[in-house]
Amino acid sequence: MAEQFDILGGKVHVYRRPNSSSWQCSTYLAGKNRRVSTKEESLSRAKEVAEDWYLRLRGKLRNGEIKTEKTFSDASEQYLKEYDIITQGRRNKHYVECQHWRSDNHLIPFFGNMGLSEITAGTVQEYRIHRHEEAMNKFQKPPAHNTMHQEIVTLRQTLKTAVRHGWLDRLPDLSEPYRSSPKISHRAWFSAEEYKQLYEATRKRAHEPKQERFKWECEQLHDYVLFAVNTGLRPDEAWRLQFRDVTIVEDEVPGETILEIEVRGKRGVGYCKSMPGAVRPFERLKSRPRPLRIDEPGRGGTNDKTRLPEPTDLLFPRWQRELFNAILDEEKLKSDREGQPRTAYSLRHTYICLRLMEGADIYQVAKNCRTSVEMIEKYYASHIKTSIDAAAVNVRKKKVSRKAAKESRKDS
Repeated sequence: MAEQFDILGGKVHVYRRPNSSSWQCSTYLAGKNRRVSTKEESLSRAKEVAEDWYLRLRGKLRNGEIKTEKTFSDASEQYLKEYDIITQGRRNKHYVECQHWRSDNHLIPFFGNMGLSEITAGTVQEYRIHRHEEAMNKFQKPPAHNTMHQEIVTLRQTLKTAVRHGWLDRLPDLSEPYRSSPKISHRAWFSAEEYKQLYEATRKRAHEPKQERFKWECEQLHDYVLFAVNTGLRPDEAWRLQFRDVTIVEDEVPGETILEIEVRGKRGVGYCKSMPGAVRPFERLKSRPRPLRIDEPGRGGTNDKTRLPEPTDLLFPRWQRELFNAILDEEKLKSDREGQPRTAYSLRHTYICLRLMEGADIYQVAKNCRTSVEMIEKYYASHIKTSIDAAAVNVRKKKVSRKAAKESRKDS
């Protein structure tokens, strides 16, 4: 049985375990049991060390160095543990990893030792200033608005976890002061003339590649441009497509041949009906021999190094980003008039804008693109001139001549 003595009115216990030559001490302070070894074999010396240790703890508690509540680090650990389990398979793996990265590299180093009640609107504003200064010192430019937005989102979700567990009574104000509502920027797209210029350039490159060994990539890029602008698929949705997900059908109402596509993307499984212009590029993709992978044996292609696509193959196994950007630069189409860079996503935006300009129903466009009417009205329809009904805007009151007004007064 351990030997034990109480000092300072029973607030500190000095004890020695069996088979141990050194005395230890313990106390209950700020809601937590604390213990430490005195590293002394003499009881009198051990009591002196224990008393000094206890008084130092009291001083740290008085100065705020010892927290009597859960810290931000505790809340962050709990949040990330829950987030990994609850979102398993429902959120992009890279996004989940970024939540950990933002917490470990930015939020915990700044907020980690703070008690949850110490995190106020003021400390959040200090964090924004700290991140600005840190980025300017490292990179000579401030963090991007979206970067800061994502970090504040992670901070908010961490504090919400603390509220759910009763560690915090309410969320602080996390809004950004001094800033007006951000300007709604129109997404970069290609006008009808620019789109024609683009696909003619990709078609020319497909027929006349600068190097013959890149002919397959050039042909793939040309078909991707046509396919994307005639379907409105997100780039990640197009790159996940397998040949078995696409069916050529005769549409009953317009009597045209189109594609019915089973789409797998960030919204789960959805469906898309293409424009007739997507059919020919798809047929070329289906009949085009593709290079074998290094680890893949020949399977009945045109020669030993190629094979025809199979139902489980991807339509676009590789994205030719460098080639796409090179053609945009050559055609001076890389940026729109607002200076926004055009990317693969701009082809989806082009589909939406061209459909609206042709008078397509906005609800049907939203449904076919697996997005909301609100998003389309906010980012696309607001800058398209054909969305404004001139007849409804240019209404004029019918003017009554003085003579007619005079006669009407006489009749009355």
